[in-house]
Amino acid sequence: MAEPVRIWLGVSHHAAFRVAGWAVVRADEAGVSGFAGGERRLDAERGALLALLAALKDLPAGRSVVLTTSDAIVAGFPARMAAAQAGGEAPADNLDLWAALSTALAAREVKIVQAAAAPGTPPGTPLAFAAAWAEFGRERAKDKGPFTASIPKPNLAKAGV
Repeated sequence: MAEPVRIWLGVSHHAAFRVAGWAVVRADEAGVSGFAGGERRLDAERGALLALLAALKDLPAGRSVVLTTSDAIVAGFPARMAAAQAGGEAPADNLDLWAALSTALAAREVKIVQAAAAPGTPPGTPLAFAAAWAEFGRERAKDKGPFTASIPKPNLAKAGV
C-alpha cells in the first residue's frame, strides 16, 4: 500500500475585506508540489471550504491523505459533517461547497490534523511556509481578484519537507 499523501494547508481570511487566501504544500512519491490561491467577497467558512477543496483536488480516488492545518474551521469540518449526518444541525450556507466536500471526502480517507496556530508555528516547517503563502494569496486576491498559481520549485525547496 502506498504511503499517504501529506498535505499542509494554510488559510488566511481577512473579515473586514471579505477576502481569503490559501496555500497547499503536497508531498507524495512524485515529490513536493504546491500552489496558492485566493478569492474575494466571501466569509471565513467559504474561504476554508474552497481551500480544503483545492487541497484535495486532483488526488486519485482511494488514496489516503494526512492533511495538517492550523485553521480551526478546516479542522472542524469532519466533525460538523458527522454531526449533520447524525441528525444534528446541517450547514445552511455554502451548500454547493459542502456537497463537493462530502464527495471529495467519500472518495478517499482523509485525516485532518490541527497543528499549532500559524503565529506560533516554527519557521522552516511546511505549515509555516503554507501560512506565509496563504497570506500572500489573500493579499493578491484583495488586489487583483480570484486566482490560483503554482508555487515555484525554488521556493518549495524552502518549505522544509
